Amino acid sequence: MGRSRRTIPEELLLLALDPTTGTTAQPQSLDLGLAGAQLVELAMAGRIAPDGDRIAVVLPRPTGDPTLDSALELLRRRGSPVRAVNWIGGPRLGLRQTYLTHLERCGMVHAVAGQMCGVLPTTRYQATDTAISRGIRARLDNAIRTGVPPDPRTAALAALAHAVGLGKHLYPGNEGRSSRSRLRDLIRHDPMGGLVAHAVMDVQNGVAAQQSKRATAAAQAGPSAALRGPTAPAGAVSSSRQSTMARVGAR
Repeated sequence: MGRSRRTIPEELLLLALDPTTGTTAQPQSLDLGLAGAQLVELAMAGRIAPDGDRIAVVLPRPTGDPTLDSALELLRRRGSPVRAVNWIGGPRLGLRQTYLTHLERCGMVHAVAGQMCGVLPTTRYQATDTAISRGIRARLDNAIRTGVPPDPRTAALAALAHAVGLGKHLYPGNEGRSSRSRLRDLIRHDPMGGLVAHAVMDVQNGVAAQQSKRATAAAQAGPSAALRGPTAPAGAVSSSRQSTMARVGAR
């Protein structure tokens, strides 16, 4: 895969990166979005294809991108098509940091060491070439402003940006409400991007519902249960994922 253009995971991360503070917007949902963006990029490279609500490997040949090839190999090892919700909702420890490190190595960002509360070490990432980030943003702005159907890459990026909640980061306040609505509407212009974006949102909804159930159960059980810690059954998370998978399949 050539490096003349940024991959969708890289573009999504650059969109989320605040050029002033060096922090990333929506960090938790962004991790899900990066996993989903890998699927979209692999699909555009002809390595995987949607099979209903599942993802099937159709060409296991490496792309030349180490991070994408790692995801492709994991998909290949599954041996059978995997549901998008299952893949996106699986553990992706360090994925965001992997991409930040990659962007730093490419000279796109540079790390800035700091401290939180004067004690805890922190690292922020400042863009070294804001023109690239502005170009990515301009593609979204153009698709929103003109109403002309965007190219598949821009449509997929818009779908993922909406799914992870970047709309309020990119188009804040009441004045950005119509732009956020149009950003959401762009999801229909790329089937794979739409499938993945819906899966990202379903995973988030499933996690939120599970947390709400646990909070309600803890409140009803009283202080003594809080001291004992969480007692959710081991199958609770998988049951939630089965529910979200059913919703994806119904779309």
